[in-house]
Amino acid sequence: MKTTHRATFGGRLSAVLVTAGSAVGLGNIWRFPYVAGENGGAAFLLIYILSVLIMGVPIMLAEFAIGRNTRSNAVGAFRKLSPRWTILGYNSVVAPLLIMGFYLVVSGWTMEYMIHSITGDFTHVHTADEYAALFSAFTQNPWRPALYTVIFTLLTHGVIALGVQKGIERSSRIMMPLLLVILVVLAIHSMLLPNGWEGVRFLFTPDFSKVTASTFLTALGQAFFSLSIGLGCLVTYASYFKEDTNITHTALQVASIDTLVAVLAGIVIFPAVFSVGIEPTAGPSLVFVTLPAIFNTLPLSMVWSTIFFLLLVIAALTSTISLHEVLTAYVHEEWHLSRRTSAWIVTAACILLGIAASLSLGAWKWLQIGGISFFDLLDFVTANILLPAAGFFVCIFVGWVLDRRFMPQELTNKGTIPLRLWPLLRLLLRWVCPLLMLLIFMDNIGII
Repeated sequence: MKTTHRATFGGRLSAVLVTAGSAVGLGNIWRFPYVAGENGGAAFLLIYILSVLIMGVPIMLAEFAIGRNTRSNAVGAFRKLSPRWTILGYNSVVAPLLIMGFYLVVSGWTMEYMIHSITGDFTHVHTADEYAALFSAFTQNPWRPALYTVIFTLLTHGVIALGVQKGIERSSRIMMPLLLVILVVLAIHSMLLPNGWEGVRFLFTPDFSKVTASTFLTALGQAFFSLSIGLGCLVTYASYFKEDTNITHTALQVASIDTLVAVLAGIVIFPAVFSVGIEPTAGPSLVFVTLPAIFNTLPLSMVWSTIFFLLLVIAALTSTISLHEVLTAYVHEEWHLSRRTSAWIVTAACILLGIAASLSLGAWKWLQIGGISFFDLLDFVTANILLPAAGFFVCIFVGWVLDRRFMPQELTNKGTIPLRLWPLLRLLLRWVCPLLMLLIFMDNIGII
């Protein structure tokens, strides 16, 4: 029996923008460019798009169907469909909480860098080595990173406390178009840089000689994590969809926006990298070390650096809002507390985890397990174990456990819209996607 009097998004555009906001995050703008750079540019992009279509969209549809059908938080959704599978819902609550522990720290870094850009502090730093030293000193500072973590958490809390429609929906309708506009402006600016078109060619000219088995696994993993699969975000947000929402169209639109943001980020970064003669394989340091050094060589460096880190702040915020909402919805509905109280409980837990993760990189270096810092441990457990497990078992649950009429009914809105390519989708959910999830898991833990 479905829950009544539950908040819903105002329309189809809101459903797409909110869910796209959940998918679009630092992974698109920070991780995608350097991963593409390490795997041959355009060749990786083509494999990535194929991964999104073969694995990302089918699992997204499965999570959409579960959320909209049950009108419940992640735990309640799986309990309603099959009490024996409630543990899968708990996995989708634990994972976002642990991710928030380190993701809020990185989000705080983007805010710190944006403020440094606005104040012109970066104009006194000139080389990549100096930026590397600056970044190291900042992350190991005993209080500044923790302070920014708290500020970013409270900013996220402010949106969640306003509710589904006034907070999440309204903020997404502002932030997602703004994010796309900033990306387009930065992309145009990068392409106009001296030698900038070399970066564009690198991104869009396939070099299949650099493609290995590892490239395919990396693309699959990037597609999986970029679309927020296995986090409970898609289930939770879909529970706010209207009954007539076409979840197939929504999934394809969200995947398209998510991929567009990643491609635009590549157009922003690669021309800038080629313009100053830096290798496009700079790795994770690309955003916080290499790019600030590049911006400092450009006219109006303060302006472009500020705009870029504002972009990162917005991308991070759309993700932390969705993660926070998964947890808030769970506490609100399962613990039977008011939404305001639930939001504060989640915020307090995130602040405690975030401070611990932040300090584990500096003042609390003793906070580690097996030689791994608490920050890195949160990242490893979620990315390598909890999320792949969730993706795998969602496929098993929808493809093998639920009534075979469940997905067709949800995809057709109970027969009101045509059902296309269902045999292919069923094949993907039952066989192909679980196998791919197992490969991602085995690659993550070093078995293959």
